[in-house]
Amino acid sequence: MRRFCLFVLSALVVLPVEASVRNVPHGTPTRHLASSHHHRRRARLRRLRYYGPPVAPELRGSRDSLLKQNSEIDQAGLQRIEDDVQLQQLEERGVLVPIQETQYLVLNPSLKENRRYARPWAAQFIDDLGREFYEKFHRSIEVNSAVRTAEQQRKLMRHNHNAAPAEGEIASSHLAGTTIDIAKRGLTRKQHKWIADYLAEMKKQDVIEPEEERRQACFHVMVSQRYPYPVAIQTKATVTPVAAEPEPVPPVLPPQQ
Repeated sequence: MRRFCLFVLSALVVLPVEASVRNVPHGTPTRHLASSHHHRRRARLRRLRYYGPPVAPELRGSRDSLLKQNSEIDQAGLQRIEDDVQLQQLEERGVLVPIQETQYLVLNPSLKENRRYARPWAAQFIDDLGREFYEKFHRSIEVNSAVRTAEQQRKLMRHNHNAAPAEGEIASSHLAGTTIDIAKRGLTRKQHKWIADYLAEMKKQDVIEPEEERRQACFHVMVSQRYPYPVAIQTKATVTPVAAEPEPVPPVLPPQQ
């Protein structure tokens, strides 16, 4: 009896399948699975759209690069900024200078006013890069990150697993105000290559330590104090009010005879 039930059940399953096959018109096209080559090609295009062009060897991020950035900061005796109070003090004293927006350099609108600062040599570097890029392509570059506090970096680490730590030997160099992130979004391949080549050349001169970040769509550039910049660069602290002119002293008249 059990065998008979199993036979009936199998017949009920097979018959609908055979019927559906017989009912398919002869002219119905069949769907072929894409080749493995096609799948690989589509996967490569997806990677290019997401990550951008391949990273030049000179711009690949690494632990050694983070160690070098922190070593530069330590050798220069630069402070790492802990919170907004310390940040404001450094900005008021002119230790950090504002990054000026120009026709060749724009700041991301989401960047807060007190985060649009950097060390004088870092501000000079991004200004120089912006000028040369504008002369070549007649469009501006965008800065989407500059100085950060350790407090801000800890918050960033909660939702950005690619973020560097806020302390230790591989801490983010943004905390010292020496680093600027340049946006890659919107760049053509030619513009992207030009910036990558420019950064690679500056790295050869040992005045910057750059990284091309993939998932964050930016060039991360730590600028060394060796980068040339004007000694008397203008800061908020150096803009002193014009002294009022002294009141004229009335002439001394000789005594009347």
